[in-house]
Amino acid sequence: MRRGSAWGREPLSPFPMYEKEELGIMMNTMYVMMAQILRSHLINASLIPNQMKMRSYLGVIRIRMMSTHKSKKKMREYYRLLNLDEGCSADDVRESFRKLAKRYHPDGGSSTADSATFIRIEEAYRKVLSHVIEQTNARQSKVEEAEEEEEKFKYKTPQHRHYLSFEGIGFGTPSQREKQYRQFRADRATEQVMEYQKQKLQSQYFTDSITVKDVRHSREQKITQAIERLVEDLIQESMAKGDFDNLSGKGKPLKKFSGCSYIDPMTHNLNRILIDNGYQPEWILMQKEIKDTIDQLREAILVSRKKLGNPMTPTEQKQWNQVCEQFQENIRKLNKRINDFNLIVPLLTRQKVHFDAHKEIARAQEIYETLMKTKEVTDKNLNNVDQGEGEKTPGVKTGFFNWINVWKLIKI
Repeated sequence: MRRGSAWGREPLSPFPMYEKEELGIMMNTMYVMMAQILRSHLINASLIPNQMKMRSYLGVIRIRMMSTHKSKKKMREYYRLLNLDEGCSADDVRESFRKLAKRYHPDGGSSTADSATFIRIEEAYRKVLSHVIEQTNARQSKVEEAEEEEEKFKYKTPQHRHYLSFEGIGFGTPSQREKQYRQFRADRATEQVMEYQKQKLQSQYFTDSITVKDVRHSREQKITQAIERLVEDLIQESMAKGDFDNLSGKGKPLKKFSGCSYIDPMTHNLNRILIDNGYQPEWILMQKEIKDTIDQLREAILVSRKKLGNPMTPTEQKQWNQVCEQFQENIRKLNKRINDFNLIVPLLTRQKVHFDAHKEIARAQEIYETLMKTKEVTDKNLNNVDQGEGEKTPGVKTGFFNWINVWKLIKI
């Protein structure tokens, strides 16, 4: 029941025709419309026209290109002031600046001293030196990146290899894995030899230089080797399963071992690699040294005997005794080398016996006496040439055959 007093009367609404719910919906709609209008005005005020954007972007590019061109031109001018070419080293820059400073320094006392020129040269020196150092650091960083890439592509043992012996190489039984490991060692030796030769060529012709093309080629080579190793692993796994048991020639020796079918393949391959690269075992070099030494000693004592008379005088006999003593000392040293040779030679049949100095001296005496007799016969035949034409030919033939026999003794 409504009261008539003012205190109990309900307040009058400004929108008597609408209900409260409809009024709330209308107010929300007005708020949304005003927010959208305000948002569009703010966006339009903050946006920059596309044409203005493109012009500013082109202007920045133009300014950068001009600054780069100016910097390159100025750097060439700096190189010209120092009388240097681009690509020189830091030592060349310092040496050139030292020479120019002696000429143009105002306190140097030279007739060409000029403070303004010296200031320009000093500025050029600083710019060029910093430029050279930056280029050197860039090349060094490229080399380090290439080394990092090589480290990434280094061969790693696959996870399916669980064996610790034979460096985790191979599949199957221990004997099969041993054969595979031998082949792996031979292949690794081949790769090491090729790597050494490549590094040697690079050090000779490409010192302190590496290009992007070389890095890319090395990456491709590493990837190829990784694929080859993966294929090799798959082949070995198939062999362990018996997929290749029906192949022709299985269990027969290879043709390259036809000379000795029981030779160790790893030893054969390693020896072949060493021989192809000019390597010789120590015992072969020592054997050649012993042979050359004894030939030189025999020739030297024979030459010394020829210088003395026949028969020898007391003075010549004394000289001959000194020669024999020196020869005995040399033979003693040579016998020590023979002892060392016998310790390292792989076969007993290759060992050598000691040389006897007295027998060698007696041998030289016999050769000398044979030479003297042959010379006497030859001189006698030459003297008999005048006696008749019929006696000339047999005498010359006899002397010729005597000389042949003497040379045979010398070679023996």
